[in-house]
Amino acid sequence: MGLNVPDNLARELALANRILYDQQIVDGLGHVSLRHPEDPSLFLLSCSRAPALVRPEDIVCYRADGSALDTEAPRPYLERFIHAEIYRARPDVQSVVHSHSVSVIPFACVQQPLRPIFHMAGFLGEGSAHFEIRDAGGDTDMLISSSYLGAALARSLGSRSCVLMRGHGSTVVGTSLRQVVYRAIYAETNAKLQLSAQSLGDPVYLNPREAQLASDANDGQIDRSWNLWLQRLGALDFIA
Repeated sequence: MGLNVPDNLARELALANRILYDQQIVDGLGHVSLRHPEDPSLFLLSCSRAPALVRPEDIVCYRADGSALDTEAPRPYLERFIHAEIYRARPDVQSVVHSHSVSVIPFACVQQPLRPIFHMAGFLGEGSAHFEIRDAGGDTDMLISSSYLGAALARSLGSRSCVLMRGHGSTVVGTSLRQVVYRAIYAETNAKLQLSAQSLGDPVYLNPREAQLASDANDGQIDRSWNLWLQRLGALDFIA
């Protein structure tokens, strides 16, 4: 693997990319990262490649300023600053997913938070945060392509697990790679259900205590879903 990229984490991160594609959270765009377990100032992220094509050898180790440790690393994602600045602002965050999953985007555009409508989305108990890029950078191409914009996004995220980005997508954080993949998938599912429920009337959401209890219970079951997602990929040969 590349400079300072542990082999086992490179494989796991490549699989996470492919799972997110298989679950229709990312397409040719979007990315997932992992804080380096031995040096919290570093993080692991693929080079600029479509998630479904990411291989272990594509994983690069980056510094907090978004620069690669390996000076010969392939071209990076333009939006690596999303990951860099969230890790800088949130010591508790160990993994980050940025995506453009389609059911989430309307909530960002009307500034309506995602709220947990079923137990699988208990991690949304505080509701999602909202990021308006115009407040930080005026009229832009909507991309988080600098440390300045990444820091603004991290401030909007605050202590929450999900931030919606108007006209763009969303970013979800977690305490592990498998947890953040789970959260990205179920944020999209919750958005679909929330929109459906709102068309029928006023939804009854999980209250904060219910949401926390559900989130804690779900965290103990993530490996079961992860193994199913791997089986869908036929990933056993990939990780051997």
